[in-house]
This record gives sequence, structure tokens and C-alpha cells, in this order.
Amino acid sequence: MAALATSPDAGLDIARQLQANCERPFEDARAMPPRVYTSDAFLALEQREIFRKEWLCVGRASALGKPGDYLTAHIDEQPVVVLRDEHGALRAMSNVCLHRMSVLLEGRGSVRRIVCPYHAWNYSLDGALAGAPLMERQAGFCKESYRLPSVRCEEWQGWIYVTLSDDAPPVAARLEALTNLIAPYGMSGYIETFHEEHVWNTNWKILAENFMESYHLPMLHRATVGPHSRLEEMECPPGQPAFNYHWITKEASLPIGNAHPDNTRLTGHWRRTTALLAIYPTHLITLTPGYFWYLVLQPRGVSQVHIQFGGGLSPEFIDDPKAADYMATLKTLLDEVNAEDRGGVEAVFRGVHAPLAKPGNLSHLERPNYDFARYLAQRTALS
Repeated sequence: MAALATSPDAGLDIARQLQANCERPFEDARAMPPRVYTSDAFLALEQREIFRKEWLCVGRASALGKPGDYLTAHIDEQPVVVLRDEHGALRAMSNVCLHRMSVLLEGRGSVRRIVCPYHAWNYSLDGALAGAPLMERQAGFCKESYRLPSVRCEEWQGWIYVTLSDDAPPVAARLEALTNLIAPYGMSGYIETFHEEHVWNTNWKILAENFMESYHLPMLHRATVGPHSRLEEMECPPGQPAFNYHWITKEASLPIGNAHPDNTRLTGHWRRTTALLAIYPTHLITLTPGYFWYLVLQPRGVSQVHIQFGGGLSPEFIDDPKAADYMATLKTLLDEVNAEDRGGVEAVFRGVHAPLAKPGNLSHLERPNYDFARYLAQRTALS
């Protein structure tokens, strides 16, 4: 039985079930089948057809301010390092030593050279091998023949994206429609002020879907943002091939939720509008006139998700004398909201394993979830 559960055919069977589910019109849309969240075989299909082929966000470019600053990430099983090189350019490379294949760097930091922690082979910031202790004694060794493989890396609106695919269109082309939608915010100028990493006990798609809809806010977040969430004010337009989004125009519960008085970019309703953006597959952004926060997801098997959690302020609030106080208040609120979300998505993951679990109809406020399911169905469908 175990072999059947993890076979490639099992993943394709689930993909076909998902595809059939997505053929319903939105007015009769249902949640995704439980096995989409619980099957190792379907996750393997996602890794092959989505994570190894799509552009994946790995962080904010402003976090890499000077040469040698780096961050690390994974594309499926491939460790990647992104750094600022000597010329100030962003560069992404394999984060695996070319000697005995140890992972080179961990987390985030700053280096003059990339030094392997195993045998001290070391690389310059362009990936060329700079030193290899005692290897000159090996006649067959040629230092100049070693260079860390490069990984495609592009910047969009201040975000860093990487991909293993040679065929993926440029990020700017893929997200051109989103660039136009959010142009009034000037998101590229927002500055990251905090970054954390967490692991939650849920499937990555459950957390992604939780972000995509605000239908749960009044109940799940009844102790925090729920009382300020007016579902009748939310707009959930149909999504695009590479992303979905929804809007809420409101008087913010925090001063930095609305545009700063010095903000001349935003006019009219834009000064009070919050955009919730889900860029497929795993980049989730709440963008307000005064601040932003985000999640970047990486599956760890079907039962855990690694989360990059970060955020910051618009340029006007960064320059405000009360910026530190504003940010402290925001961070306290976000931590409380995340704790509520964690309880919710971990409960859903427990529930989808139940023998009697059955997907129900979606609300009109869950249009982004419907579009996300169709994206997954399209990407995992094999002819």
C-alpha cells in the first residue's frame, strides 16, 4: 500500500482529480480534494513541475546592501546562495562546494569570500575558486576550471527571484499586469526592517490559501484584526495566470496603514487601499500605503512548511521620527495575527487527514483560492 501511495501514478491521479474539481464554474467552486495536501506523490509532482520550473522569491533586495551580503534558499533540493558581488550586482549560485559537495553558507550574513566549512575550499564573490588548501600537490588539479554554477536571478519591485529553468520568461514580463496594478504604491522603494524564519506543521498550500482569502478574518482573528475587517468592503477580482489578488479600502486600524502625509505618490482611494497579493507559487504580500509584510514558503514534505516572514515601511514612514515606534506596534500585531493563523492552518492540516473530510463550496470571498487551484491543476496536468 505504501508503494502505491507514493508512486508517480498516484500523483497523476490526484492531479486529474484536482483538474476535474477545477472544471466547475466559480459559482459552484469547491475546496481542493484532501489528498492534494497529504500526498507525497503529489508533492513530488509539484516539485518537478512547479518548483524546479517557476521563478521563486527568496527575499528582499534591500537586505543585501553591500558587497558580500548574502542570503540562502532552496529550490527543491538545490541549495542556492544570492549575494551582492564586488560590483554591487545581485548574483545567484549553487550553494554546494565543488570538492566534496558540502553546503557552503547557511542563513544570512556577510562574507569576503565563500569558504567551505568542510575543507576550506574558498570562492570569490563571482563564484570562481580562489583557494584550495594543499591541492597544488595534485597534478591533475586545475583551480581555474572550478566555478560555482550560476542560477538565474532577477529583481522585480525590490524582490529577488531565482529559477533553475532556462526557459522561464523574465520575471518582469511574467508580472507585468501586477506591476501595472500596484504602480501607485511604489513598492520598490519600501524598506525591509525585519526578517524571521519559522517552520509550521501544515502543508504549504494550506498556508498559501489562508493568506489568499479574508473570509476567515472576523472569526479566526476575532481577538486582533477581525473587528476591523469588513467583508462587504473587500473586492476579489478574477486572478491572472501568475498571481491573484484582492483589495480592501478602509480607514486603517494602525496609523501606518494609510498613506503618510508626505506621500505624494498616492491619491484618492489609493491612500486607504490595502492590496493582498499572491504571486505563484509561494510569494505572499500584504501591501498597504504605509507598510508591507510578506511570507515566502518552502515545503518541507507534505506536513511542514518553512516560512520566511518579513516586512517593513514605505519611504515616508522610514523617514518619520516615530518610525521605530510605528514598527514596534506593527510587529506586535503581526506576531499576534501569525499565532492565530498558525493555529488555524495547523487545524486544517489535521482535518484534511480525516476519513470523512470532504471539500465544501467556496465563498465569493475565496475567489483567489479558486484561481490558485486552477493554477496548480494547470501546472501539474501532464499529457
